[in-house]
Amino acid sequence: MAQISGILRQIALRPKAVAEIGCGIGQILSCLAEEMGPGVQFSGYDISPQAYSLCRSKERENLHFSLADLLLEPLTFDVALAIDVFEHVEDYRGFLRQFRQKAKHKIFHIPLDLSVQMLLRASPLAELRSSVGHIHYFTKDMALAVLRETGYEIQDWFYTRSSLELQLPWRSSLLAWPRAVMFRLCEDLAVRVLGGCSLLVLAK
Repeated sequence: MAQISGILRQIALRPKAVAEIGCGIGQILSCLAEEMGPGVQFSGYDISPQAYSLCRSKERENLHFSLADLLLEPLTFDVALAIDVFEHVEDYRGFLRQFRQKAKHKIFHIPLDLSVQMLLRASPLAELRSSVGHIHYFTKDMALAVLRETGYEIQDWFYTRSSLELQLPWRSSLLAWPRAVMFRLCEDLAVRVLGGCSLLVLAK
C-alpha cells in the first residue's frame, strides 16, 4: 500500500475520486482512505459476493464498496486501480482497453511470474494457476508492452516485492541473499533470473 500511496503523490493533480476494480476485501482502499482523508472519495468494485461481504464492514464516509463490475458502470474517476487483476482475466487485452476509459490515471500492480528460476523448476507456474488463478504470465517487458499496445501511456514504473514471495518465507529467505546482491548490480537482470518481484505501473 505504501508504494501505491507513493505513486499517487507523483500525480500533480490531487485526485478527488479513486476507484479500484477487483478490490477483494478492500484493504488497499481502506488504508488509502485513512491516509488521504475525507477530501478524496474511494470506490471499490468486486464481482465476488464473498469479497463484498467482507469489505462492506470497512465502509466509511469517504469509502464505499459495490458488488458490481466497474467496467459496466457509467462512471469515470481521477484514478483507477487494478491491483493483481488482469493476469486472471481470460480476455485481458479487451479488459485493458475498457479499463483505460475509466480514469485519467491508472495504477497497475502486475505479478512478474516469468523468470529463469521459475521456468527451471517443474511446478511453480502450474501451482500459480491452480492456487491463485493466474492464467497469464508476464515479464516486465511483456507487461509494459501489453499496456502500450492497448493504448496506455506509461508514466512511471518500479519493482515491488511479490506478494506470493512474501507468503512463502522459506522460499524468500532461500533466495534473499542472491537476490539482494544481484539486485544491487542490475535490477532487471535480477528479476529476469531470480524473480520474486511484481511491477507497479502508473499510466494514462
